[in-house]
Amino acid sequence: MPIATTNPATGAVLKTYEAMSDEQVDAAIERADLAYRQLRGTTVGQRGAWLVAAADLLEAERDEIARIMTTEMGKTYASAKAEVTKCATACRFYAAKAPEFLADSPADAAAVKATRAFVRYEPIGPVLAVMPWNFPLWQVMRFAAPALMAGNTGLLKHASNVPQTALLMEDLFRRAGFPEGAFTTLLVGSEAVEKILGDPRVRAATLTGSEGAGRSIGQIAGRELKKTVLELGGSDPFVVMPSADVDRAAEVATTARCQNNGQSCIAAKRFIVHTDVFDAFAERFAANMAALRVGDPMDEGTDVGPLASERGRDEIDAQVRDAVDKGATVLCGGAKPDGEGWYYPPTVVTDLTPDMRMWTEEVFGPVAGLYRVSSYDEAIEVANGTAFGLGSNAWTRDPDEQERFATDLDAGNVFINGMTTSYPELPFGGVKNSGYGRELSAVGMREFCNTKTVWVGEGAASAGAGAHAE
Repeated sequence: MPIATTNPATGAVLKTYEAMSDEQVDAAIERADLAYRQLRGTTVGQRGAWLVAAADLLEAERDEIARIMTTEMGKTYASAKAEVTKCATACRFYAAKAPEFLADSPADAAAVKATRAFVRYEPIGPVLAVMPWNFPLWQVMRFAAPALMAGNTGLLKHASNVPQTALLMEDLFRRAGFPEGAFTTLLVGSEAVEKILGDPRVRAATLTGSEGAGRSIGQIAGRELKKTVLELGGSDPFVVMPSADVDRAAEVATTARCQNNGQSCIAAKRFIVHTDVFDAFAERFAANMAALRVGDPMDEGTDVGPLASERGRDEIDAQVRDAVDKGATVLCGGAKPDGEGWYYPPTVVTDLTPDMRMWTEEVFGPVAGLYRVSSYDEAIEVANGTAFGLGSNAWTRDPDEQERFATDLDAGNVFINGMTTSYPELPFGGVKNSGYGRELSAVGMREFCNTKTVWVGEGAASAGAGAHAE
């Protein structure tokens, strides 16, 4: 795939880039390694000041950064501006909370026969980040902010269709004051990842992407004995029970399915509705979806812009056609429009059966699958009947059901009476084929730290260093 900016609203190629040579990549890794040795010697306070400076730059340049994202991958201009603001918020969060998250954690010294015992969190070195195009700023920042604050350095291999956003990230941290090489963008194709991750100077990797990409990264990292965090997408359930506020659930469901033009790993994709409220929900949901305005993503009145690529648009169209050919019913949308740009209308499909692609596959666009269930147990069976387990939503005003959903939904995130989203304050990640490891919060910061045990005795002959030491 060429490294290029192609406007999804028109299909026009606006800018192309040459891939970096092996020598250029090697030099970039060397700079990252040298910067790591420098960065780990700085104080948390100094790194925090640089991260706050990055937040200031994001806020000052929000509109232009948002325009680049919209041009590269088609998200609405309004949502792009919100993404920039969210990144600035994350920078400020980690600048403020890192002293707490990285502080030595005391242990029970007496229990381990020490005068002092504690856990220390230290950086591990350059970390390779392989990132997707759908949230081209946020998905990088949710790795970069905690990693840099911990004293690691970052090597970014971004998706090939968002090179301007990728280069912007490198420039942002450099202008904020971080040492040269602390965060470097590698303009390379996916075929270069194996060699980069195999370099002994690169100590770990984080990936947000497809299941196939996750298996590939995991295999390479396993061979090299390197830590990985993988976020591999999902097919999130959105369960509506009889006690739910159906109007509110249908309103949020529309946003949950069509946020980012439907191209979000944690977008609700399978809407599982109890039969007692199915008809009412389906009517409201389909009407809401049909009312969304599809058009130019730079227009402030647009709700849904184009898909990021022609291939992506063709894929979801094929999934919908497969369902219709096998007996599914389309309540709204469902037809690929003519004209320039890679647009697809908000679509609701029901009467789905297990032989349809939509039953088991993630649909990465503004297409909702609607399922009728007759009980709580059936709702859980359908919700968990997928290889994925990233996010989940449940709508019920019954306290007992809320507690059961929190336990029974097999996912990394459970949101009750609200839309799944990510916050710097909360861990984010999945289970099953949605990956492993966590981003965000203290947990995410410590994923790429050496969790070091420190035991201090009275002297060389301390009783703590006995035959059972490990």
